[in-house]
Amino acid sequence: MTVRWRAAVLGKPIAHSLSPVIHNAGYAAAGLTGWSYDRIECAAAELPDLVAGLGPEWAGLSVTMPGKEAALAVAAAASPVAAAVGAANTLVRRPDGSWYADNTDVGGMVEVLTDAGVRPGATVTVIGAGGTARAALAAAARLDAREVTVVARRAAAVEELRPVARALGVPLTGAPWADAADRCRADVVVSTVPRGVADPLAGSVGWRAGTVLFDALYDPWPTPLAAAAGAAGCRIVSGLDLLLAQAIGQFEQFTGVPAPRDAMAAALAAAR
Repeated sequence: MTVRWRAAVLGKPIAHSLSPVIHNAGYAAAGLTGWSYDRIECAAAELPDLVAGLGPEWAGLSVTMPGKEAALAVAAAASPVAAAVGAANTLVRRPDGSWYADNTDVGGMVEVLTDAGVRPGATVTVIGAGGTARAALAAAARLDAREVTVVARRAAAVEELRPVARALGVPLTGAPWADAADRCRADVVVSTVPRGVADPLAGSVGWRAGTVLFDALYDPWPTPLAAAAGAAGCRIVSGLDLLLAQAIGQFEQFTGVPAPRDAMAAALAAAR
């Protein structure tokens, strides 16, 4: 196969990423024989130089932790949602060689949470205050959340989110990490923290059976937090659900053709 177009996922760590499984399955199902999709280990500080050095064969980049804010900064233009949240998980090469930033995490979150039964007027707790948390605020805005609480280890991180919340029209309340367990009694809990950070909460939350827990992680799965919530009767949404939903939007922006969702979903399920 002669590769004409390339794409990849950037992040650190990245070896666990299943994005190549999803995208390459999509290329095969769509008959895009000249396309390939890889993983690239890349810290946030390394992202600008890496992106600047890519050749014209690069059509798009998926960006995961910790590079979502850096990805927005390297783009010449951005979608309204990426600009509003101040973070991008998607970089698309434009005909003039510049990069366009988008955030397909937002639409993906809205899709998976709606499928899990979340309706307008819900109360939402977001654990963490990084790039994925910014997408969660935008998703909460689209879902007409009544109240949004961000629990973070650093008070300064919550303050950095306040301009984002104001731009989105989200009623944001900050809470210290010591209150995390109590704040998990919301209608929706979205955990956006790195692997292991939320594990101590698993044994201290008094879960409500009607709560929807979305844990953005998927390796390993289930996380202790998700296992505890599931045992209490909560509805669980995993990072794999979001991984597929946000990849659909990326695939279509990278290639310009409809994503073969069923083939991409089947490949992801087989790789779990």
